[in-house]
Amino acid sequence: MTKLALVLFLGLLPGLASAQAKTRLVVYSTLENDYIETFRRAFERDHPEIELSFHRDATGVVTAKLLAEKSQPRADAIWGLAVTSMLLLDREGLLVPHVPPNLTEFKPNFRDPNTPPSWFGMEAWAASLCFNTVEAKKLGLPVPKSWYDLLDPRFKGRLVMPNPTSSGTGFFHVSGWIQMFGEAEAWRFMDRLHDNIAVYVHSGSKPCRDAAAGEYPVGIAYDLLGATLKTAGAPIEILVMTEGGGWDMDAFAIVKGTAKLAAARRLADWAASRKANEAYAKYASQVALPGIPNTLPNYPPEVEASLIKNDFAWASANRARILAEWQKRYELKTEKRK
Repeated sequence: MTKLALVLFLGLLPGLASAQAKTRLVVYSTLENDYIETFRRAFERDHPEIELSFHRDATGVVTAKLLAEKSQPRADAIWGLAVTSMLLLDREGLLVPHVPPNLTEFKPNFRDPNTPPSWFGMEAWAASLCFNTVEAKKLGLPVPKSWYDLLDPRFKGRLVMPNPTSSGTGFFHVSGWIQMFGEAEAWRFMDRLHDNIAVYVHSGSKPCRDAAAGEYPVGIAYDLLGATLKTAGAPIEILVMTEGGGWDMDAFAIVKGTAKLAAARRLADWAASRKANEAYAKYASQVALPGIPNTLPNYPPEVEASLIKNDFAWASANRARILAEWQKRYELKTEKRK
């Protein structure tokens, strides 16, 4: 080796050593890709010793994957999964208890009530409709104010909704209707709603995106994405129904069996921090820590008052039964997976 080559090689050694010293964490998530990239960059700036590798999918898929991998876990952490799924994973013994340093600052409904906690909440997302005003005017559709307005025959074939077996958004709608209307009436409502549904999709974000693009005039969706798409110029209104609606929150947890527990705990502490909550607030109105203002443009102010008293433990415990009944009744209108 020449002297020049030796000098160049020695100059590379610190960089090689730094790269080799990095701990790589596999993180499962259901967050939107834009959000993931923002949070990943912010965390890695503060923790250059850790590299995050995200695996993103819909709520049902991520939950099923974690359950299937129980004996040989592939993920180190979960950053952004519906709390109803977290409760199921906790019952199955898949989570590592962890107490972030600032846990006492959390709003009560954003923290696992158990001691020590196995998960903590990040931000909440709530039921709404994405209503394309241009397409609705063309079709002569009224502006819905109540969930029951969607049963109007004029909406036949005009509605798109997430499949609750694969989407956390879809599940909190179904769970919310059952908690609001009572089980028998909720299934009667969904039977009639089904007549007007064009298709059930496998993504919680797709109904609003479809409405924004004019593919369907009404998407049964959630608040956050609607506000984002409207701000980007989509001809939609984000409508909150008079009865209120279901909601869920994204949560963080460490996966039991990770070989990188120390790094996963550092990620957990950052994900619970005020800095992280300020980042969440750029995409959500309801975050875990108090005193962080909502800066999301076009966000409907009535959402907070619309949140039902959601029994997450009941929803999680009854999830399998509810989904089995839903599939039996409505699965035939679900889009085929690509």
